[in-house]
Amino acid sequence: MSKLIPQGTLVVVADGGSARVFTNVGTDYKLALKQEAWLEGQNLDDEGPSGSMPRDSSQAQLDEATFAKQLAGALNAGALNNRYSHLVLVADPRTLGHVRPLLHKATLDRLLADVAKDLTNMPLEDIQHALS
Repeated sequence: MSKLIPQGTLVVVADGGSARVFTNVGTDYKLALKQEAWLEGQNLDDEGPSGSMPRDSSQAQLDEATFAKQLAGALNAGALNNRYSHLVLVADPRTLGHVRPLLHKATLDRLLADVAKDLTNMPLEDIQHALS
């Protein structure tokens, strides 16, 4: 997969509660990720999830959906303000399912790949290997 990840690509590795944000500082053919940020949900009780949630949703499920909305918002803002040209999104299947429908067309145009894997707590070397 690293052939599809050009230098400068934003690589976001997320789960239901946090996201690690990397940039590929390697070449187009040799992935080398540099962590730029660690994101966590903010004001989850105040903001709430996007769309409707089943009535019997747990607080953890609501928090995950709210974080997914916040993450999508951050990715959309970055795309609309031309902060990145290419994006690879890696997230556990449930988080990816929450984020994907919320992505703006400008974000989707930059999306090179979305990978349904939970790699958030993996060491950097393991994340790079999984994407290579």
